[in-house]
Amino acid sequence: MGHETAPPRLRRAPAAVVFLLAAAGLLVSIVAASLFGSANIDHLDVVSTILRHVGLGELSPTPPLPRLLDALIWESRFPRVLLSAAVGAALAVSGAVLQAITRNPLADPYLLGVSSGASTGAVAVLLLGIGGGISLSTGAFVGGLVAFGLLLLLLGGGRVASPTRVVLTGVLVSQFFAAVTSLILMINGDANSTRGFTYWLLGTFSGARWEGVTSTVVIILIGVLAIQFFAPALDAFTFGWDSAAALGVNVTVVRIWLMVLTSLITAAAVAASGAIGFVGLLVPHAIRILVSPMHRSLLPLSAVVGAILLIWVDTFARTAFTPHELPAGVITALLGAPAFALVLKRLES
Repeated sequence: MGHETAPPRLRRAPAAVVFLLAAAGLLVSIVAASLFGSANIDHLDVVSTILRHVGLGELSPTPPLPRLLDALIWESRFPRVLLSAAVGAALAVSGAVLQAITRNPLADPYLLGVSSGASTGAVAVLLLGIGGGISLSTGAFVGGLVAFGLLLLLLGGGRVASPTRVVLTGVLVSQFFAAVTSLILMINGDANSTRGFTYWLLGTFSGARWEGVTSTVVIILIGVLAIQFFAPALDAFTFGWDSAAALGVNVTVVRIWLMVLTSLITAAAVAASGAIGFVGLLVPHAIRILVSPMHRSLLPLSAVVGAILLIWVDTFARTAFTPHELPAGVITALLGAPAFALVLKRLES
């Protein structure tokens, strides 16, 4: 009797080698993406401007540019590229963490309702004037944290004993704040404000400036590095909360910390750019398939690959249809849907 032949397994690449290549690719992407824009500036001038502003002016291959062009590169293009990298890293890492905590392969950074809360905070500042003149991004960040606070309250301070309960509570919080946002728009919004808010909600980095980018990058960087310390616990979570407890993991404490950290970096990402889908859903699955499912490798690789992906998505969004600019979230949806279908097909094989 013949034996069925098992389908060939994809050989995984060494995680350390892939990470080094990806990190180099990220540095190249940050500089290369800064070359693209509406103004035609020589690539050596762009590189020289960046080198001068980071204290490496002696390495500059060209003389300084006029002040206007210098500001265009350093005050507009470069912070935008850095912000897109930080947001991509935050979304990819958040997705990887929530997929492990909930054991739900479809979990993404917006699972806990933080995105909807951020939207409510943004629209409350924009249309209701709440906050005494604070910026839209600050209102969005506070709204995201309020949504997460409500989630923890409904979960009994995080002592819930079921991943399904976490998912369903996140859906509840998300729907509640989505309804509040719609109500505010219906009562107080006009055509222009509604159009502007909708454009922001679809995901855009057009408002990136150093004062906001710096705080966002710091929050995300601290959160991503802190999450890395929980990599062994996340490996245990993939076998279930009971199994993790049997392996010595303090499930309640670790779970709360991870939800706090993912909510913090997600709130910072959404506040800076609006809701950008598929990055947190797709990138972790791709890393698991191609490199490793172990979180010690998965988390840093997800951060770097997510950053590279969103840098080039935003670069395409702002240059492909000049003078018009597409929201980055539209591009990730168009690319992410077929790509995730391929990932699902691979997972089923």
